[in-house]
Amino acid sequence: MPPLLQSGAAAPAFALADTHGATVTLAELRGKPVVLAFYPADWSPVCGDQMALYNEVLPVFQNLGAEMLGVSVDSRWCHAAFAENRRLRFRLLADFEPKGALARRYGAYREQDGTSERALFVIDAAGVIRWSYLSPIDVNPGADGILEILGRTEFSRRWNLCKRTRHERQSQRIEAGGRTE
Repeated sequence: MPPLLQSGAAAPAFALADTHGATVTLAELRGKPVVLAFYPADWSPVCGDQMALYNEVLPVFQNLGAEMLGVSVDSRWCHAAFAENRRLRFRLLADFEPKGALARRYGAYREQDGTSERALFVIDAAGVIRWSYLSPIDVNPGADGILEILGRTEFSRRWNLCKRTRHERQSQRIEAGGRTE
């Protein structure tokens, strides 16, 4: 397996199903920070606690402009049941078939047991990994590292600049009689 992707690397593109069967792509998320949380499996105690924590701090992630996504090799149906049971308010993506293909590209696949590592990535608005972390498989990595990178002045400034530029483009289209949809 390749090593875990590090800060400065281009984030590998993806197109994965969420719990509703909708395809989520990295390209559609361009323009805002993305938090990718790879985890071994739905229903395991550590994974459940980790996803519950991210659910609790989700408003903070959102206030910092970030999209939170959980990723494991479980199917979308398994994710749907898990998300409903845990009342998760962020999307879970199924890296199901081919099994672990996205986790492999990020260097976050466990060949020995066929699951994802417990790995975190913060991807900036331009699609570049700005932070990554590989946690021991039986340890909840928490949210401190994610919050630290999202809260950094430089990262926040880039996000706000991107947001402002997008707003300016929308304003220009409105002035020109164009639609913003």
